[in-house]
Amino acid sequence: MCDEAVVTVNGKWESLEFDNPSVTIVRMDRILSRDVAGHAGKKATLQGWLHKKRLLGRLNFILLRDRSGVTQIVVEDEAEIKKLHGLHIGTVLVVSGTVVAEKRAPGGAEIRDPKITVAVPVTDEPPIEIDKPLSHKSANLDTLFDNRVIGLRNLREQAIFKVQAAVKEAIRQYLFSQDFVEFNSPKLLPGATEGGADVFKLDYFGKEATLAQSAQFYKQIMVGVYERAFEINPTYRAEPSATTRHMTEFITIDVEMGFIDFNELLDLLSNLLNVVVDNVWKNKAQELKLWEAKRPVLPATIPTMTMAEIHERYSKDTGENSVGEKDLRPDEERWICEYTAKNLKSQAVFVTQWPASEAKFYHKLYDDKPKLAERFDLLFRGVEIATGSLREHRYDKLVKQLKDKTGSGPDAPGFKYFLQAFRYGMPPHGGFGMGLERLTEKIIGLSNVKEATLFPRDINRLTP
Repeated sequence: MCDEAVVTVNGKWESLEFDNPSVTIVRMDRILSRDVAGHAGKKATLQGWLHKKRLLGRLNFILLRDRSGVTQIVVEDEAEIKKLHGLHIGTVLVVSGTVVAEKRAPGGAEIRDPKITVAVPVTDEPPIEIDKPLSHKSANLDTLFDNRVIGLRNLREQAIFKVQAAVKEAIRQYLFSQDFVEFNSPKLLPGATEGGADVFKLDYFGKEATLAQSAQFYKQIMVGVYERAFEINPTYRAEPSATTRHMTEFITIDVEMGFIDFNELLDLLSNLLNVVVDNVWKNKAQELKLWEAKRPVLPATIPTMTMAEIHERYSKDTGENSVGEKDLRPDEERWICEYTAKNLKSQAVFVTQWPASEAKFYHKLYDDKPKLAERFDLLFRGVEIATGSLREHRYDKLVKQLKDKTGSGPDAPGFKYFLQAFRYGMPPHGGFGMGLERLTEKIIGLSNVKEATLFPRDINRLTP
């Protein structure tokens, strides 16, 4: 009797055959799918997952998937075909054969005369077919997310999160280039950072704690330490909203910088968005192509419009009166992005001069227009992807705004330590929070923020 096992030693696969008492070890140097075409005419060994199987008698081939893509393998030997009988997608294989150039194959080459080793057999049929595009229609999203563990093995689904990783890395590298320091703030807090009821409460050794609504207080505190600071971490909001733009857990890019004015803050974010788009289209072209993504139209400086101006233009154009409203309607956000794309050659726009009544206590109001806050939203392809403002850095004025907005004072447990930073010297500063999933959604051209989330969490979903 002969048993066989496949193991990895020092990054190389070894096939071990145990035949009492002899042991045969065959070393195989692995290459990746992306490198197959460069080995034309040579022997090569690949390892990965069975991604697709077509055994049709005269035409037999499989697709092998690894971290870099897929390779087509033509199987003609009956003994090798027999090894695949009864096995399903996901089976882990080691395949050795001759590389042959073939322009119709993925990557321009395929493996012929293969010798196949089944490392991990899968005998259960998977719940979904991952070798073809998965439906992202609204009615199918529950099915998509219920099968997320397997569905993420689909190449198009993988592409979303490769793009997202590139977006995050481009943001990080840009901020580093601008002298920012990255930090990580706690997500277990004694109370709601920004007030309101949209917090998750939990028992913390007999005390009540909440999950962080944002890193707002901490990133402002860090301005007093580093002057420029950012973090990219989860945020939790107990909002009972079931929309295409809301989730209960999401990733926020939190950025704060000192010694700036309002326009400098907008310039930084304008540059950041352009850098992200340039980087992603340079480095993730294949992934974007799988989604037929269209490169955003963005000028070097993203245009700015006041909320009042948008209300007036929207009301005049549509006949729907929004003049005097304290926020933009969702359809208004879409309309203004279409307007700026057509007239200003920009699919993004900053919305400025928000009503002071809607400002947080830490927002700075215009000194000469106290009914307006130096706050902005960045709209991109019809959706708000970032919110920011200048902060009130003057201690006495900040304490007054805290009392007026929340009824609390400087000794309140939720604000005491935050206010220490201002009592002992804070410069003029400002910042923003940007949603990573929303940004990814709009770069690719998806319709729902959950599509750009690995394992979405909303009011109806806590698994997988």
